[in-house]
Amino acid sequence: MSIATNVEIKAEISDLHKLRELAESITDVPCEAIKQHDIFFNAPRGRLKLRVLNPGFGQLVYYERQDCSAPRPSNYIVSVTTEPDSLERVLAAALGVRGVVDKERYLYKVGNTRIHLDKVKGLGDYLELEVVLTPGQTVQEGKEIALLLIRRLGINEADLIDVAYIDLLKRQ
Repeated sequence: MSIATNVEIKAEISDLHKLRELAESITDVPCEAIKQHDIFFNAPRGRLKLRVLNPGFGQLVYYERQDCSAPRPSNYIVSVTTEPDSLERVLAAALGVRGVVDKERYLYKVGNTRIHLDKVKGLGDYLELEVVLTPGQTVQEGKEIALLLIRRLGINEADLIDVAYIDLLKRQ
């Protein structure tokens, strides 16, 4: 299992419907609607979450990313599980649960970029871009793609956020 890198940027949005229309106008494939239940665990560094997509399928995701509102690289490792409930019990016992994020995600793809339009329970509506770097592609190129897409989608710099959803929930 190798470490992958993407460039991420996240923003709070006020008009989910309008952004869905804009994303659909530039996407390469049809939108995919996904319900996600993310359980975050206490980790000595980075962030560790179990993403439960249904009772028989989940993804354990470890990632390290700087907290800032500009496009930033995120290094991550993903492991798939068919027993998310069992894995959750083990991780909760070993590390403790930091918190839970529930969201409805609308996923669009433009080239090697994933556009997420998220309805986050307890927070509101957000946009998250993940430019998945291809072999040989630099972080700077990923940042340029993210900034171009943010402009195309009409996102203002003032709407950018610097932390993960779990951190926003913990601030409340």
